[in-house]
Amino acid sequence: MRTRLAVVVAFGVALAPWPRVSAQLPLAPAPRSGAAVNPVFEGWYPNPDGTRSISFGYFNRNTEEALDVPIGPNNLVEPGQPNQNQPTHFEPRRHWGVFAVKVPADFGSKEVLWTLKVRGQTYAIPGNLHPNWQIDALEGEAGSGNTPPVLRVIANGPEARGPMGILSDALAATIGKPLAITIWAKDDGKAAGSVASAGRDAVPVTLTWFLHQGAGKVVFDPPTSRVPSAGGSASTNATFSEPGDYVLRVRANDASGVAGAGHAQCCWTNAFVRVTVSR
Repeated sequence: MRTRLAVVVAFGVALAPWPRVSAQLPLAPAPRSGAAVNPVFEGWYPNPDGTRSISFGYFNRNTEEALDVPIGPNNLVEPGQPNQNQPTHFEPRRHWGVFAVKVPADFGSKEVLWTLKVRGQTYAIPGNLHPNWQIDALEGEAGSGNTPPVLRVIANGPEARGPMGILSDALAATIGKPLAITIWAKDDGKAAGSVASAGRDAVPVTLTWFLHQGAGKVVFDPPTSRVPSAGGSASTNATFSEPGDYVLRVRANDASGVAGAGHAQCCWTNAFVRVTVSR
């Protein structure tokens, strides 16, 4: 039976707590491997169509070991279908705003629950629409006017901003043969109004690739690239080790988050590329 764990607050987010049996001592170095992964509730944001997006990330407590937890009883989102685009591959350390679940405006006080069962421990984190957890994922950080990059997976196709991002149609690939994937991006060229981002206006959009879902390994060449803030495209070659269905995530960071994602939950955008790999 799944046990819903209490919520604790750390690093400005809500996350499922580390079990007492595996707790680190204060100031002890983080383990390279053998630790678990916590799901993280980042907050929620309103969409232009009146719906709401509940954003989730994760904290892999290992410094070197990546973990895989397939969709199913050990990795599910409720209510609804178990697969709501949550990751099944977890890179080491903290990753912000990795996916989001869209809910109607009248969702009220209900919750979206993401459950991970890792190494015999169950971690469950609820996401909700409490006003205290509203984030500036689309509107810009602290009134700076900065907005996330815009991404497209088709040259003249629909575009998206923010953690919810955009999902592509399925592409076809073969084991061991590089698949060229192109993403189109643009940005407002603004940096967040903070000392840390001073002087970063008009910095190119940084695109970083991740394995999001899938049973095998994926090599990206290059793993990161840049697109001018005025707009353009960049490509990577993805090579797969095993057949099956994959989802790849590309994260686009603007001038306020060149090195990663986090801080006040702004400003980056996800795109998710589906790939079916055959032998």
